[in-house]
Amino acid sequence: MIKNQWFDGVMHCENTAKAYVVLTVMGSVGSTPRPQGTKMVVTEDRIFDTIGGGQLEHLSIQKARELLASKNQIQHVEYFPLGAKLAQCCGGATHVLFEVFCQHVNQLMIFGAGHVAQALVPIISQLPLNIIWVDSRQEMFDQVDKSQLQLPANVSTFIADDCVDALDEYPADFVLVMTHDHQLDYELVHKAIHIDHVQYLGLIGSQTKAKRFQTRLTNHGVNEQLLEKLVCPIGIADIPGKRPIEVAVSVAGQLIKLLHKQESKVTQNSQEAWLQTKEIAKLL
Repeated sequence: MIKNQWFDGVMHCENTAKAYVVLTVMGSVGSTPRPQGTKMVVTEDRIFDTIGGGQLEHLSIQKARELLASKNQIQHVEYFPLGAKLAQCCGGATHVLFEVFCQHVNQLMIFGAGHVAQALVPIISQLPLNIIWVDSRQEMFDQVDKSQLQLPANVSTFIADDCVDALDEYPADFVLVMTHDHQLDYELVHKAIHIDHVQYLGLIGSQTKAKRFQTRLTNHGVNEQLLEKLVCPIGIADIPGKRPIEVAVSVAGQLIKLLHKQESKVTQNSQEAWLQTKEIAKLL
């Protein structure tokens, strides 16, 4: 059972790779529903804790979800006079700080539920990723169940009649292709490489497989710029070994590097936004 205090909300969102907003009451003047420093957490579908209820909280939740929809990790300060306009009779006024944490919205699709994928998923499920694990074979996920692998809340399995069509179901940022069928691998790569929002396209295989796929893709009109999206072989070259767990650790390391590169960009944008927020706060 999930507890409902604001820090429980932060922990829940961190563990389930959900974007969230921390709301903090700040700069209060006069009578207000809750004191300065009171916090709550808002996600797209639930809230944790309260900053006092009423119209103040209602409008704050609306604002938080507007900020979530922008998918930008930012800070924002909103002023609320607690009078007739908000149908609250406290008579005071307050500012609410909104801190948006959206680094958790990266979505990874893994195609194939073989040995490497089964070794990989428990590792990367601990990263800030929403993972969609796709295979056309029910028996492969039955094996996962029999192994008593407990999938975290940020991992969903998807039995697809057509794995290629499954790419249309989710707006994945990262795609890993590691199926049992080379032709299916090619069809997935050929489609995913043309999807603009796919930032990383990894294909399991050897250098020979990589060259064959690149040649086929070129012959089917894929230009050099798009070919640069394809990573094959996947994983960090400095990590040797061909056992499933060794390949899984190598791939996990590559994904961690990719996520940290993204986070550094987000941090830079957040620092700029925070400087703007500090300037606003000086006026409160």
